[in-house]
Amino acid sequence: METKSKLNRLQIGLLLLPGLCVFGVFTVYPIFRLLLMSFFDWNFGAMLRQPFIGLANYRQVMGDDTFWVVFANTVLYTLVTVPGQMALGLFTAVLIHGVTRFRVTFRVICYLPVITSWVIASLVFRYVFNTEGLLNYFLGQVLRIVPGNIRWLDTRWSGLTVAMILGIWKGVGWNMVVFLAALQQVPLDLYEAADMDGCGAARKFLHITLPGIRGTLLFALIMLTIGGFNVFTSIKMITGGKPAHQTDTLLTWMYYKAFSTGKFGYAAALSFVMAAALALLAVLQFRAMQARDAKGGIGRA
Repeated sequence: METKSKLNRLQIGLLLLPGLCVFGVFTVYPIFRLLLMSFFDWNFGAMLRQPFIGLANYRQVMGDDTFWVVFANTVLYTLVTVPGQMALGLFTAVLIHGVTRFRVTFRVICYLPVITSWVIASLVFRYVFNTEGLLNYFLGQVLRIVPGNIRWLDTRWSGLTVAMILGIWKGVGWNMVVFLAALQQVPLDLYEAADMDGCGAARKFLHITLPGIRGTLLFALIMLTIGGFNVFTSIKMITGGKPAHQTDTLLTWMYYKAFSTGKFGYAAALSFVMAAALALLAVLQFRAMQARDAKGGIGRA
């Protein structure tokens, strides 16, 4: 029996070995190399002789005024898009959950933005909000409510707002699917009991629906927060960080420092600062999830 158990463990290890090798080569080793790179003044000009500078890259990141601007932009983007996506996604899911006809059609229509290419959607938004774009033409030439073209993408706040609108539009469908699956797991007898007690729609939503899907709400919150901190394509395609990197986010600023200025050590240090911030946020969110599980109740969705 012991020989058979060892043989099973050996077979399991051999089956896992190819996957572990791929994971080590393409995930663990690049992370380790990136960590080493963050301690050097790394550049392509002298690949064989990179001077060791210790924590200088990290000090440069933390002392860089532009870093704090792009960090604030990333946090703002996350704080706006995550609740926006969740609220609209939940609202759409509740509406679709309540209909009996054309439910699949409505789900497909709401999910279409999710499968739309980020590049294509960003180019369309840039065309719509450009100084000579469709929105200015409609406001100025058709409705005649503005005297001249508005430079939507040339200021920090308006440029970020356009990117946040795109982020919310793209994410509503994903949230709708996730929340719709959770709504189908809430026991119907709870709603029937609430109807017998004379509860209205608002009270049923607050005291049955939300507690019933709170586990899914927390899952969506974690995933969307990570996605918000990783926003790249929409910022790169719509504003390009203009003006003067005032609309950059962490990833676009990291890309600029690495591939436009050649400061790969700075970019590597920035990536670990970002990873530390996400790890801290994830720990806080997972502790909230554990507290929710400890309480138990209907919230296990």
